[in-house]
Amino acid sequence: SFYEELLSHGILKPLAAPVEGMVVREGSCNYVAPQGISSVVKYYLEQSGADVSYEQHVTHISLRNGRWEVSRKVGPPEQFDVVILTIPVPQILQLQGDFMNIINESQKQQLESVNYSSRYALGLFYEAGTGIAVPWAAQYITDNPCIRFISIDNKKRNIESPEVGPSVVVHTTVTFGSEHLDSDPAEVQQIILSHLQRIVPSLPQPSSIKCQKWRYSQVTRAVPSCPGKMILHTQPLLICGGDGFTRSNFDGCMESAMSLAEAVKPHL
Repeated sequence: SFYEELLSHGILKPLAAPVEGMVVREGSCNYVAPQGISSVVKYYLEQSGADVSYEQHVTHISLRNGRWEVSRKVGPPEQFDVVILTIPVPQILQLQGDFMNIINESQKQQLESVNYSSRYALGLFYEAGTGIAVPWAAQYITDNPCIRFISIDNKKRNIESPEVGPSVVVHTTVTFGSEHLDSDPAEVQQIILSHLQRIVPSLPQPSSIKCQKWRYSQVTRAVPSCPGKMILHTQPLLICGGDGFTRSNFDGCMESAMSLAEAVKPHL
């Protein structure tokens, strides 16, 4: 039903562009978000009617008079009846405040057992009208120590337009990401670009480049035997979920969201 709804609103479309080297599992369908994956999140936020505050860096969560007091880097603390955490699991463990003393030892061990892969993403942006002469929209690379995936992003999303310049997205291998996790980003960017030049020598010079470190890329080991969520405290409710409690794809995220919603309902 989630796919049907998103497809009917044009937020998702079936992937039609050629992707070289993609492993297609029998019975599976692949989709693309023409306006980017953030459009899926924006759609659900609009449907919810929630008042969303962005750029709030949470630092502490503590119990105060039967409510959760949440402190952030900038601004005064606020109190809440329910707190839902969907940040990467290692970042839950980095939060300060007395809530860490409330979590039982077994839960702490389960959370500590979660692992994520790390990688870099590189974006190359071009002026409108620039031609990128390759026969594919995206390609998985299997024989390069640095690059795992290259996508001509507008081509992959099937939104080529004379007004909007093309963009290329490059994902590194997990091994490269972990080896260069604490390297200088400018240095990493140059290494990726030199490998990219060898793989796709015909690429024109971009007008701008952005290199992004993706410390928590995909879950390699999720919370064991935990169906989409973990209740850390019941009254007041403190609950966590996300792909760290299922798996890193759209289905995994939806599974966790449904599980969280069912657990939060009785507290509303």
